[in-house]
Amino acid sequence: MKDVDRLDRYDFDLPRAQIAERPIAPRDRARLLSVGDNLCDYGMEDLPGLLQPGDLLVFNDTRVLPTRLFGRRGKAKIEATLHKALAADRWLAFARPARKLKPGDCLDFAEGLSAEVLERREGGEVCLQLSHGGAALLAVLERIGRLPLPPYLHREDGSDGKDREDYQTIFAKTPGAVAAPTAGLHYTEALLAALAARGIRKTTLTLHVGAGTFLPVASEDLAEHRMHAEWGTLSRDTVDAIAKTRDEGGRVIPVGTTSLRLLETAAADGCLKPFTGETSLFIKPGYKFQVADLLLTNFHLPRSTLFVLVCAFAGRDRMQKAYAHAIREGYRFFSYGDCCLLTPETKRCDSKS
Repeated sequence: MKDVDRLDRYDFDLPRAQIAERPIAPRDRARLLSVGDNLCDYGMEDLPGLLQPGDLLVFNDTRVLPTRLFGRRGKAKIEATLHKALAADRWLAFARPARKLKPGDCLDFAEGLSAEVLERREGGEVCLQLSHGGAALLAVLERIGRLPLPPYLHREDGSDGKDREDYQTIFAKTPGAVAAPTAGLHYTEALLAALAARGIRKTTLTLHVGAGTFLPVASEDLAEHRMHAEWGTLSRDTVDAIAKTRDEGGRVIPVGTTSLRLLETAAADGCLKPFTGETSLFIKPGYKFQVADLLLTNFHLPRSTLFVLVCAFAGRDRMQKAYAHAIREGYRFFSYGDCCLLTPETKRCDSKS
């Protein structure tokens, strides 16, 4: 096993008290750690001054669906969290208790929504044929479903009414995610106005964050890890905006690892092009970045694919020092936590658009 592929090289100790249970209010009062040759402490309100006129921020406009459902299998209680659409009315879901389910079982939820178990898979995953599909399914989910919050956010009865607002970014418009692109949670209309006044532009793409973002890395050898596929789309307008930024000497700055992964997927052959489809790109040290000049992202879990990604972007030693600094200085971690502005360890490759 190569040293760079050892999972234990991406570990660190994090005090439980630094996991943010709720976001800062207002959102743009979160802290911001600038990570480059030096570490500098700022706040999100300082971001316009840290960027340059002509820079381009690339946001993920996915919207989190309330896909956590509670119902019954006969008289027994059942919980199912839909996490990946296979068709308009067919989804993969994580169920509890899954071990008692078998193909042919019928699950009944509220408002006439039901599902037949088609297949039981490993790790509590099942394939469900739903009684509703498409827009009808989305409508009933909005009424009866709950947001599938990350497991480290403790709620006695799951997500609450406040999470329904807090766990969506200001850009959320395209439904399909089961987790928020959390680097986008820090933005308010006031911060966007300040960025625009500075001459910093924005554009969007869509990557529907899947449940795989919460799953631990099972292998100690990263070379053996396989990412869950997630669906995304990158439009011609966004590709053109990136090309215009490049032509005018500006920098491309993905907001979040989801935006970064889709951009890198769309530039896999060295030429950034419109893209629609699934990506299972696993970015780890040694990866040659094509698109991003800087990266805005939250603080991630130890031993996670996301911490591996930021190590690939900014350097493992640098990120270990940055996270140690953040822990000492009381930064807030994970979905509702604070933010980093990362400078790459090495210059990106030139990607033609």
